Formats: sequence, C-alpha cells, structure tokens
Amino acid sequence: MASPLQNAITFLRDFGLFDVVLPFLLVFSIIFAILEKTKILGTEGKEQTPKRSLNTMVAFVIGMLVVAANKIVTAINEALPNIVLIIIAFVAFLMMIGVFFKSEEFVLAEKYKGFTLGFVVVSLIILIIILLDSLKLDSKKSWLEWLMEYVVNNISGPIVTSIIFLIVAVAAVVYITRSNGGEKK
Repeated sequence: MASPLQNAITFLRDFGLFDVVLPFLLVFSIIFAILEKTKILGTEGKEQTPKRSLNTMVAFVIGMLVVAANKIVTAINEALPNIVLIIIAFVAFLMMIGVFFKSEEFVLAEKYKGFTLGFVVVSLIILIIILLDSLKLDSKKSWLEWLMEYVVNNISGPIVTSIIFLIVAVAAVVYITRSNGGEKK
C-alpha cells in the first residue's frame, strides 16, 4: 500500500515537476548566476551592477529551450543523481581522511597539492563518464556504450591507436617537462 508521501511524489511526477519545473529552475538559476557574475551582457549605473532584467530574460529563454529539448532533460535527470552520489562519496572520503588530522581546519589544497590535483582529475574523469552515460543516441545507446563498443571493435585500427599514442606522448611530454616545484639545484 502506498503511503501519502509516495502518492504525493507520484502526483508531482505526473504533474511534470521532475520533467519540466525542476530542470527549468535548475538551468535558469545556473545561467542567471553565471550572467550576473560575469556581467557578460553589460552593466548599468555608476555602481556597475549587471543588467538584471536582460540577464533574467536570457536565463528564462535558455531554461525554456532546455525544457523543450526532451533529450537534455532526460540527460539531466539521469546524470544528476549519479553526480550527487559521487559528491556524497567524496565528502565521506574527505571526512574519513579528516579523522586522522589535528583539530584545525582541514586544507588539502595547500599542504597536498599533488593529491588535490589527482583528486580533481579523477573527479573530472568520473563526471565525464557520468555525462557520456546519460546522453543517449537515437538507437537508445548511451554515448559511453557507443564509444566503448567502437574502441573494442577498432582497438587495432588507426584512429584508436593514434589516440592512444597521442595520450601517451602528451603524458610523457608533461612528465618530462614539469618543474621540480621551484627547487634550484
């Protein structure tokens, strides 16, 4: 038997809250905040405040266009729960690491720059994988599935081997030319 709260969630889903209202609010808020912060559409007055009405209109139009594109809303609805799950896992990991430090503020970026950079790179790779998995092609496959199938089927082909060679070459050049952290010999 469904609880009243489950019935309310079902009503809101049928109403379109998760497919229209929330994606619109999310996109509108993010675009509006970016436009306000960057002042890309200009400023007004002596205080150089951003043009709020213009920023609102542009954010509104972009939000409506995103909601009208069903594939984008589906990708948002599939990607965001996975991204939030990864964020929760990272916060839990950082709390676990924080247990072993003193009771002062826990600042990784200043003391452990290599670890922080690695953490950011791993986070970016996971984010890209989540986004590739949430974007679907017309054949109902995700971009990630298509890419993995392409790599497996063409592993000895010129395109895949060229990309692998390019990645190895760039990694080697970065490793060889990196600085020693400012140390002088």
